[in-house]
Amino acid sequence: MSPALRIQQLNKHFANGKHALRDINLTVQRGEMVALIGASGSGKSTLLRHVAGLVVADSASESLIEVDGRCVQQGGRIHRDIRQVRSQVGFVFQQFNLVDRLPVLMNVLVGLLHRTPRWRGWLRLFRPQERALALEALARVGIADCHAQRASTLSGGQQQRAAIARTLVQGAKVVLADEPIASLDPESSRKVMDILARINREDGSTVIVSLHQVDVAIKYCPRVVALHQGRVVYDGTSAALTPELLRELYGVQAEEILTGAHPLPAAATPAAAPTAGWMPPLAQAT
Repeated sequence: MSPALRIQQLNKHFANGKHALRDINLTVQRGEMVALIGASGSGKSTLLRHVAGLVVADSASESLIEVDGRCVQQGGRIHRDIRQVRSQVGFVFQQFNLVDRLPVLMNVLVGLLHRTPRWRGWLRLFRPQERALALEALARVGIADCHAQRASTLSGGQQQRAAIARTLVQGAKVVLADEPIASLDPESSRKVMDILARINREDGSTVIVSLHQVDVAIKYCPRVVALHQGRVVYDGTSAALTPELLRELYGVQAEEILTGAHPLPAAATPAAAPTAGWMPPLAQAT
């Protein structure tokens, strides 16, 4: 069985000459929950955007990125079937990427556009069973009662949960979350990380989340990949990622990673009791 993600010899130079990613080789198995950590500018967001096919690697390179055994890009060229591959990849952005003026339910239904005829998507003509699926996804993340509100009226934490509901409706096998709690308060951060952990555990989705906070990475992700100046400098268990090792890897930048986050509430763990409104996985919902 092919891994959920395979990256080989990934290099990326920007127009200003910065070498953003250097010889990245990484394999993530299906069902893993992996944290990408690193100081600002280490390459975390750039790496995730390459995996989603939003950014292309250096041209004429030997790079290869595959998701679920299907090519995203190779040799600095996006694969011709990228739309089909992207349909299996959910992307949770730091700034939510919701359409503020549209209702929350409609924002979640966007996750179905890859398998909806264009004319129906353009006219926002979604079938009753599709709307029911979106409502179930909103219930799973605890904000079903907000489905008719404009997205702009939600708090930041609620907007991020709506963005996660969109990936549930999409049916993504791989969820990429790019600094999903960077702009959230501690309680909202806990709820978002709990939801991502449940998606990983209950749905079997592969979750790769970039984090600026090593304490959160250790709490939620069994495996951590640390980036520094575009290179992978650590790939192993979160339990072995001690402050001493971080200082050895990052030098003075280690303090940014160790102290740059608000701590989550002490009771927040992946095994915490389900929050109010939580539903079983969509495949089991009635």
